[in-house]
Amino acid sequence: MTKHDTPETGDLAPLLEALKALANPVRLQVLQWLREPEEHFPVNPAVTDPRAVGVCVSHIQAKTGLAQSTVSAYMAVLERAGLVRSTRVGKWTHYRRDEERIAALVEDLAREIGEVHLADLLPS
Repeated sequence: MTKHDTPETGDLAPLLEALKALANPVRLQVLQWLREPEEHFPVNPAVTDPRAVGVCVSHIQAKTGLAQSTVSAYMAVLERAGLVRSTRVGKWTHYRRDEERIAALVEDLAREIGEVHLADLLPS
C-alpha cells in the first residue's frame, strides 16, 4: 500500500470508534438489552425511569455476570463511542441508549459503505 492508498480516517473516527465498541459481543448485547430496558432489567418507577434516566450499572452487572469493574469499563467504551449516555443518581450510574447518535451512526455507515438490504444478503 502506497502513501496515496492509505485511507483518510479523520472524518470516520467517530464511526470507527462505535464499530470497535460494538465488536465486543457483551457490549453489543448490553446495547441490545438497553433498547427495551423494561424487558431485561428490574424496573422500580419510584427510583428511576429506565427510558429517561437509564438502567443502573449494578443491574447491568448482575445480568452479564461480569465483575463490576469490567462492566464499568465496557459502559465507558460505549459512552465514549456515543452509543449510551450516563446519569448519576446518588452514588449509582445509570445508562441509556443515545438513540439520536445511534441513528446518525447508522446513516454514516450507510453513506460510507453503501446501503445494504437484507434481501441482498440472502441466497436467491
